[in-house]
Amino acid sequence: MKLLQKDIEKDNAGQVTLVPEEAEDMWHTYNLLQVGDSLRASTIRKVQTESATGSVGSSRVRTTLTLCVETIDFDTQACQLRVKGTNLEENQFVKMGAYHTIELELNRKFTLAKKSWDSVVLDRIEQACDPSQKADVAAVVMQEGLANIVLVTSAMTLLRAKVEVTIPRKRKGSCSQHEKALDRFYEAVMQAILRHINFDVVKCILVGSPGFVKDQFISYMFKEAVRQDNKLLLENRPKFMPVHSSSGHKYSLKEILCDPTVTSRLSDTKAAGEVKALEDFYKMLQHEPDRAFYGVAHVEKAADALAIDTLLISDKLFRHQDVPTRSRYVRLVDSVRDNGGTVRIFSSLHVSGEQLTQLGGVAAILRFPMADLSEPEDDSSSDED
Repeated sequence: MKLLQKDIEKDNAGQVTLVPEEAEDMWHTYNLLQVGDSLRASTIRKVQTESATGSVGSSRVRTTLTLCVETIDFDTQACQLRVKGTNLEENQFVKMGAYHTIELELNRKFTLAKKSWDSVVLDRIEQACDPSQKADVAAVVMQEGLANIVLVTSAMTLLRAKVEVTIPRKRKGSCSQHEKALDRFYEAVMQAILRHINFDVVKCILVGSPGFVKDQFISYMFKEAVRQDNKLLLENRPKFMPVHSSSGHKYSLKEILCDPTVTSRLSDTKAAGEVKALEDFYKMLQHEPDRAFYGVAHVEKAADALAIDTLLISDKLFRHQDVPTRSRYVRLVDSVRDNGGTVRIFSSLHVSGEQLTQLGGVAAILRFPMADLSEPEDDSSSDED
């Protein structure tokens, strides 16, 4: 993401102009947008024209519109973002107040104006424009007959390809069908890796599976690379790292990222940091339950007592369209930061973020035990609303 202009007043109202440069930037933009914001961007509008003879025709014209945002629709697989709203500035093609849907495009600038820019949104812009926060990890999670090729970026886990091949069982006295099918499967996975992984950007490719599937696949792939003289694979051989996973399904990615050998290699990535923070929280919950709390009411009480050392919060909560509810979470983040605590904002598109969502989207590790927090369950439920 490229920041072209940032114009924010002292009362936090203002606008920013950004250029999304890759698919992940659409996810960042989705997290910046809220109902009621104004969005100015280039778009295509179908316009009806009437000729002098009275015949009506229609043509598509490119125009720049400013919309008051009403609905925001994000497609996680295609990384496409559509924003629907009413036109705020009349032009020759679109009347004032008319509805239009803008599909934001890569490498086309847009201007977003808000009545109030809070700290969480401004942090998101800073993170999106930081060139070091790119997709530097890829993972192949596999078992016999099933493989998922995934890109792990700082903000999301993107499923790039799924390979499924039926593998017949070994028969007594004959394994040829089984072995042929395995070779077909490994070939399909290898082609998917070449198609979907950009070796210039990716620093490490994790290959995880139960048993020996990963080792057999890696040896097959490099035998083929030598046979085909595939320089791209041979040059990047050190980037492939075999690790254990319990299955070939996408959810096994969490246990791969928890593996100590993996975390040491990926220590500089945000995704590994999120996984470790969540692991620390669960350990604390197990061994010192008075220093680990989840649920917004409990966490707010701990924040009031200046007890929070690390706050774990899902970015899903900041997409809440009810302004007072959203402000409540922003206040919580600001309060923890002001008192010297660490705030980790988890992406709901990461495996770790999905887990945090199951805990209500917010959890905290405390500096000191607060036994009285865990007792009054009844009044915490009334604080929820």
